Formats: sequence, structure tokens, C-alpha cells
Amino acid sequence: MDTQQVSAPPRASSRDRRGVRHAGVTHINSRHTARFTVVGNHLAQHRGLSLVAIALAVHIQSLPAGARIGVKVLADRFPESEARVASALRELEAHGYLRRTRERLPNGRVVTRTVSYNQPGEPGASGKSVADAGPRPTTVPPGPTPPAALSAPEPQPRPRLQPQPRPPMQKQPPIQRQARADDPVPRPAVVLPQPLVPDPVRHRAAIDLLSGLRRDEPRLLLAETDVRRLAPAVAAWLERDAHPDAVRAVLTADLPGPLRRPAALLAHRLAVLVPAPLPALRAGGESGGESGPPDPLQNCDTCDRAFRSPGPGRCRGCRTERRR
Repeated sequence: MDTQQVSAPPRASSRDRRGVRHAGVTHINSRHTARFTVVGNHLAQHRGLSLVAIALAVHIQSLPAGARIGVKVLADRFPESEARVASALRELEAHGYLRRTRERLPNGRVVTRTVSYNQPGEPGASGKSVADAGPRPTTVPPGPTPPAALSAPEPQPRPRLQPQPRPPMQKQPPIQRQARADDPVPRPAVVLPQPLVPDPVRHRAAIDLLSGLRRDEPRLLLAETDVRRLAPAVAAWLERDAHPDAVRAVLTADLPGPLRRPAALLAHRLAVLVPAPLPALRAGGESGGESGPPDPLQNCDTCDRAFRSPGPGRCRGCRTERRR
């Protein structure tokens, strides 16, 4: 009789020696005798809760009564942010595992009372008061436990005060400040001299003198409007028998370095340095007699300079040189 030789089993067994399958999870359970919490499969395998909410519910149920479970406390304990912790607490509230209410204490403070339920279908888990909730949930081995944990008291919001209407503002008179010794002295406005008797010849000579200042000093280039504004003042100097060369010398002497406003400088000099009138032009002479109007301007026949004389001829300088 032949004996069948079997060198290998016909197929590999899917079970190990203890009869446990290799595919899927393998449970090796040990019996807890202390520090354990009973969690129902309705929470551990809940299909409507996120993993963060399930883990947070297990953590809350494992805490002793009176422990603080505020958002900031839980965010400090775990790596999740405050936003994720707050969202998980809202999930537990929506599915009946947690209830948070705000109550006012006899001393007036407002606190948040939190109740955790290990069975969401128990009385009180759907919004009823804690007194009507019946048997209280337990998260530790049987023993007397308070129904709720008090979080830190929150300050009561103060009522907003309506702003009172303001009375209309009255205009206060400006405060007059007393002048001090170091205050700058205000500069008076420049008043240009004017000729006593209008003379077209003298006015034309004044315009020619102002227009020709740039020949002696290029920085004294005046605009036409400035020339017409300053011409009456120069005519007043000529009316007081000031020689055109003397007027030109006064206006062009000792000019400052940065000359930004030549017309303003000339107006200041014409107003401040105006020559005194000759005795013949005063209202009353030294003898007390009355004098007539000044002689008209004449052009010298020799040097063509303007001078005051009753009739044409030579100026005083040319007459003096001829006598020599």
C-alpha cells in the first residue's frame, strides 16, 4: 500500500495559533481596576462627530467634577487651536453630550455652568433645567458627584449710557497776549514818496534811470511793472534836486549777496533814504517868505544830464569846469 508524501500544506492558514486573523485590528485588552472611564460605543463610534469632538468628549468625561473646561484651558492643554476646540464643543452641544448655560449668582456675578452627559438621551441633555434632569451623569466610579462645573466668573456687561447733548459752544473772545521784550518788532509798510508836482519829463527820466540799473548791476533786472511802480518815487528824488548819478549810486551801493527781490530792496531804499527837500522847496523858507514852484528839469547842453533850471543851458558841474 502506497503512502502519500505531503511536504507542504495545501494552503496557508489565515489564523495564528490563537485563532486571531492577521487582517484588520487586533485587540489585546487588559482589565482596568483603577483610574478608568466607561465610554459608550455610541460616542466612540459616532458618525456625526469629528475625531476632535469624540476625543474631547472622552477627555471631559474623564475629568473630576469641578474641573475647568473652558476654551482657553483646553487649548492650553492640547495642541489644537482655540477655534478647533470651540468648534468641537459646539458639536458636543448639538449632539447632547454637553450643555452650557449662563446663570446669575446671588451676588450678581454671571457664570457659565457646564454639564457633561455620557448618555445624550438622558433627561436634561436636551435643554431642560438641571433640577428636572433626573439621574445625574457620572464620569467616574459610582459616588456622589456635583452635576456641574463652575468656570471662572465673567464680568457682567455694563449698560451703555446715552451721551448727553452738549450745549452750544459760545464764541470766546481771543485772548490778548501781552507783548514781551523778545518779541520781533513788526516792520512798518513801505510808503513810497510821491512828487509834489507831476512832470512828464521827470517821470520819463525816472523810468530810464530804473531801466538802466542793470547796466551797472546785473542783479537789478526789474520787471516793467516794478519800474512803473517805483518811477514816481525816483521822480520825487529828482524833484528834490537829487542828481541822477547820486540816485543811481544810492540804489546800487552795498547790495546783499543773495538778492532774491531786487524791487523790494529798491522800494525800501527809495522810501527810507529819500533826501530832504531843498530850502527853496519848503513851504516857508528860513526868512519866512513864501516860495514858488520848483524850476523844471532841463537837459545839459554839454553832458546831457538832467538839472533843474528856469531855462535851458549847462548844468552846475559843466559851468564850474568851464570857469576853471
